[in-house]
Amino acid sequence: METTANKIDSLKEILFRLSEEKVQEVYDFASFLAEKEAKRKAFIKETLEAEKEPTITYESVNDAVKAIFDEKEG
Repeated sequence: METTANKIDSLKEILFRLSEEKVQEVYDFASFLAEKEAKRKAFIKETLEAEKEPTITYESVNDAVKAIFDEKEG
C-alpha cells in the first residue's frame, strides 16, 4: 500500500510533466479540496460542541418563539 509520502512524490513527478496551465488547475483544485476539508472539520467541531449543550424544551411553539424574540431584545 502506498504511503502518503509516496503519493506526494508520485504527484510531484506527474506535475513536472504537465503544462503550466494544467499545474494551475491542479493547484486550484487542491486548494478547493483543502478549503472544503477545513470547513468540514470546523462543522464537525461546532456540531460536537453544540451536542454538548443542554437541550432546551418548551411547552409550546409560542413559548419557543417568545424566547427567541426575548433573546433578540435582551
